[in-house]
Amino acid sequence: MDDASGSSGLPRGTKAAKVAKAAKAAPDPKPGANATKATTAKAATTKGATTGTKAAVTRAGATRVSSRTPAASAQATSDGKAREPSAYPSAGSGRDGGRGRARSRALYNRRVQRADERWPVVARSLAGIFRHPDLVLGLLGAGAPVERGGRVLNRSSQALVETVNRLSGSAGVYDPPAMRVQSRRAARAVMPVRTDVHVSGRVIPGPEGAPDVPIRIYRRYGYGLGAGPGGGNAQQAIVFFHGGGWVTGDLDTHDPLCRILAAVSRCLVVAVGYRLAPEDPFPAAVDDALAAYRWVHRHSGELGIARGQVGVMGDSAGANLAAVVAQETTSGGRASEPDVPPPLAQGLAYPVADARLDTGSMRDLGEGFVLTREAMEYFRGAYLPDRSDWDSAMASPLLAPDLAGLAPALVVTAGFDPLRDDGTNYAEALRSAGVDVEYRCYDDQIHGFMVMGVLDDALALATEVCDSMGRLMRRSAPAESWA
Repeated sequence: MDDASGSSGLPRGTKAAKVAKAAKAAPDPKPGANATKATTAKAATTKGATTGTKAAVTRAGATRVSSRTPAASAQATSDGKAREPSAYPSAGSGRDGGRGRARSRALYNRRVQRADERWPVVARSLAGIFRHPDLVLGLLGAGAPVERGGRVLNRSSQALVETVNRLSGSAGVYDPPAMRVQSRRAARAVMPVRTDVHVSGRVIPGPEGAPDVPIRIYRRYGYGLGAGPGGGNAQQAIVFFHGGGWVTGDLDTHDPLCRILAAVSRCLVVAVGYRLAPEDPFPAAVDDALAAYRWVHRHSGELGIARGQVGVMGDSAGANLAAVVAQETTSGGRASEPDVPPPLAQGLAYPVADARLDTGSMRDLGEGFVLTREAMEYFRGAYLPDRSDWDSAMASPLLAPDLAGLAPALVVTAGFDPLRDDGTNYAEALRSAGVDVEYRCYDDQIHGFMVMGVLDDALALATEVCDSMGRLMRRSAPAESWA
């Protein structure tokens, strides 16, 4: 948000402002020069902050978090609609102190962020188009605001929804190979690529009798270096499971998001390419997820990970797997092993928590908002062809008989998501079991907003969620780990 301090967010005439202005005015660097430009811009912002100047944080409205209090929370109703959890504790500022506040100012300054991003031509063009949602909606003849249950859909999200609805192919026709190709193409078209992250691929042993599992390891440059035998300078790690209804999605579709997660959370990220349905139905994905989680723990020294400090995270179907891994590896769980502790924290972005798909939001929002009830029923049929598995906690983590003792959780939902009540209900169940839960409903967003970087607000919120996951990881770690 610009003000009297000028477009850089620093007072005009100060040395820091001149440096920031020069960094902005410089021509786009070659890929190898991104780190230099980022360092210059961040140094200007930090210096301005330490002299009492005001740094730019973000555009107004770019990080809209639904503030839910007991008085404002929706109550349970007779039609089965979920009751919103209330008054969840904040993730806090971790152990960063003043440095963390200064870092946050730079983290949410798009002028600083862009120095570490590469935008494909199509993505850059779409981002420019969706910055003018009223024009797009006017051309599509759909300019009236969209409201459901008191929530109003974000205008850029509305423009995207209307565009997708107009371009959608034949409804009810599902071809997994074609859907996977389309998902990979869409990922390249809607997300920027962070360039300040080192990415490497590995193949690890799969479950007994199953194929090897591909993984991808993400580390922000400059973090996790010089880790000694005692764990000094070792990073925390997040094992990430991609979304896509257990049918689509892979390491490529979620590569841009994993780069953001590694860059913003400051944790090592290990993305898992688990087997997909219908070729490999339940419980293949769960087995692969557990195998990858165990491997990360057992290779912590090799990866430069602080012993025992591994969390799990995922979006949509991937969040379902993250929740299942957290349950299965908890002490007393079916996959609990002496040398593999349960996750330090769990991050669940719009999770599938109940395979029965019988919630108020599924009924109210199952048409017209990109993810549909019909699509969810197809995904469920492909992944869970045996109806008796729907009630298994390994498919429906909400139905687990006991949630006590699970890892602290960050649960994120979207107001216009058919799966909104899944996340709401699971957050409430965790909280009722005594689990530390931070719950957020981004009221004006749709399912999948974290991988819709061409929408400015969605990209800002994805950054916020990744930042919050890193803070939760640090808050959940033993105090001596950060001495």
